[in-house]
Amino acid sequence: MARSTNARRPATLASLAAELGVSRTTVSNAYNRPDQLSPELRKRVLDAARRLGYPGPDPVARSLRTRKAGAVGLLLTENLSYAFRDPGAVSFLEGLALACEDAGRGLLLIPANPEHEDVAAVHQAGVDGFVVYSVPEDDPHLAAVLERPVPVVISDQPALDNVDRVGPDDGAAIKQLAQHLIKLGHRRVGVSCMRLARTRNDGPASLSRQQNATFHVQRARLAALAEAFAEVGVDWEQVPVVERFDHTESSGASAAAQLLDADPKITAVVCTSDILAIGALDEARKRGMRVPEDLTVTGFDGIADAERLGLTTVRQPVLEKGRAAGRLLLESGEPGKPRNVALETQLLPGSTSAPPRSAEERWFGP
Repeated sequence: MARSTNARRPATLASLAAELGVSRTTVSNAYNRPDQLSPELRKRVLDAARRLGYPGPDPVARSLRTRKAGAVGLLLTENLSYAFRDPGAVSFLEGLALACEDAGRGLLLIPANPEHEDVAAVHQAGVDGFVVYSVPEDDPHLAAVLERPVPVVISDQPALDNVDRVGPDDGAAIKQLAQHLIKLGHRRVGVSCMRLARTRNDGPASLSRQQNATFHVQRARLAALAEAFAEVGVDWEQVPVVERFDHTESSGASAAAQLLDADPKITAVVCTSDILAIGALDEARKRGMRVPEDLTVTGFDGIADAERLGLTTVRQPVLEKGRAAGRLLLESGEPGKPRNVALETQLLPGSTSAPPRSAEERWFGP
C-alpha cells in the first residue's frame, strides 16, 4: 500500500521554534532549563510540542553534545533481583535514589554476577559516575569501573586509598558485639559468615581463607571477632566458622545446622548479617532449642525484621549510607584527596542473647 504523500513530517526543534516565533534556544530551555522561562512561555512551548508531535530533544544527541548522561550507575555484584529482595540492599537503594532525586539525576542499576567475568555492562553504561555497592577487591567489574574517566564512590567495600568511600567501621562495630557476648560469659561460639571470596564455598572457612578474604567487610568483621575472643584466651583456630555464598535466610539456617552438628556444646551462634541470624533462629526453633536460654544468636545490620524479632545485633544506617554515597558522588571534591564518610553504628542488645547455661543444664540435642 502506497504511503500518503500528505502525511505530516514529525516536528523538529527548528520547526517548532518557527511555528511559535521563538528561538531554538527557547524551545530547548523548555525541556532542559525550565528555570530560564516564565511558566506561561514554557506551557505554550510544551502545548505546541504536543499538538505538533514534537517528542522533545534527542537524549542521545544531547548527551553527546554535553558529555553528560544525567544518570548515576549503581554497580551490584549480584543478580538484579537482589536489589529488590535483600532488605539491606533495598534500604541502600532507597537512600541512593533519594540523593539522585534531589539532584535531578536518574539511576541505572548495573548487576554483575560475582561468578561471571563479562564486564560489558560496565563499559556500555551511559552514566556520569558510579556508586559501587559492596564488591570484592579482585572483582573485574570494579576494575572496569575504575578504568572509566568518571567519579566513583565505594560503599562498604573494598577500601581503596584513592577512591571516595562511605561505610561504618565494621571491625569496631562487631568487636563491641563480641565484648557484649564475652561479658555474658560466652567462650564456646560458632560463626556464620557471608561469602569471603568470588569462589563459591558453602562450608567451613579455614583461618587462611578468613585472613585472605577479598570481601573487605567480612574479613574485617572476622578479624575483630578473633581479636576480641583472643583477649579472653579463646584460640580462634578452634572456633568453627561456616561460610555461605548466597545471602538468604535458608543459608543462615543451614549454616547454623552445620555449626550445631559439628559442636553441640557451642553456646552462641555469631552471624555476620541479620539475614543469616534470622535463619539461625529458624534452625534453633526447628531443633526445639530455646533462644536465648539454650542458644544465643546475634546478627549485624539492624534490618527491620531483625529488630521486630528482638535480635541482638548492630544497627547501621543503611538508608543514610545510600544517600551519603549519592551525595558524595554528585558533589565535586578536591582532586587527589579521596573522601571518607564514616557512619555511626549502634549495638542493640536484644532478647536473643543471655548468659550461657551451666554444663549441667545446657541443651545437647535430642
